[in-house]
Amino acid sequence: MHDKFGLKGGTALKVISWNLLRRVGAAVEDVAALVQQEKPDLLLMQEATEEMETLPRLVGGHFHWEPLPGRIHGLAAWSPHPLPPPQSLALPVSRMPGRVPPRMAQLVRLGNITIANVHLSHGQLLNRWQLLRIAGAIDGPAAVIGDYNAVGPTRMPGFKDVGPREPTLVASNVLRFRLDRCLVRGLSCAEARALEQGPSDHRPIALEIGPLKIDLGEPATKPSKRAASGVVAASALKRWRSRARAAKPL
Repeated sequence: MHDKFGLKGGTALKVISWNLLRRVGAAVEDVAALVQQEKPDLLLMQEATEEMETLPRLVGGHFHWEPLPGRIHGLAAWSPHPLPPPQSLALPVSRMPGRVPPRMAQLVRLGNITIANVHLSHGQLLNRWQLLRIAGAIDGPAAVIGDYNAVGPTRMPGFKDVGPREPTLVASNVLRFRLDRCLVRGLSCAEARALEQGPSDHRPIALEIGPLKIDLGEPATKPSKRAASGVVAASALKRWRSRARAAKPL
């Protein structure tokens, strides 16, 4: 049964991530339709424009938008329930001529759990450099979710790729790439799927994430770091659930 925050038994969180393709892709009505159909606990958006600030008028909830420097679009997070103001983390930039605009990560903290909303730069070396910056800036259980702009394997120290394995972007109706991903640390993923494409060139991805499942039947003198992260994650989700019960209805 879902509680007020949508956490199933206090241990699972439904997260959707979608690159909206600025003003030529998904409109706010398309995002509202996705929310109404999928009912996520947290919706992460990339290439979101100022138009998306009207989303709460259509579906209620709480919205935070962080435009990229000098751009009309940026990162955004929406939830049907109160969220603490996300933190912006500046990411490494290229020093080469013709470099792409600066990028950032939007860090949403749910208790001891950190969800990083990302739209990373193209280029293998810069891409990895940005991921290392994120890994070094967040502690404890975490998920890094969004548009990775990477076509090969993606690795972060201590993280596991649990996102959908099917392509999430179709270019020129021919080329297919798996650009939208989810890497987790100290968390598990019960389900990962790519949804229908819609008006953007990216398909939304839907994830059911929660604490690691620990086998209590095996004796251990000292819990591993992986098991300890799972315990911390479970405690954080339960605290978030308790605060939701005490909150006033939207």
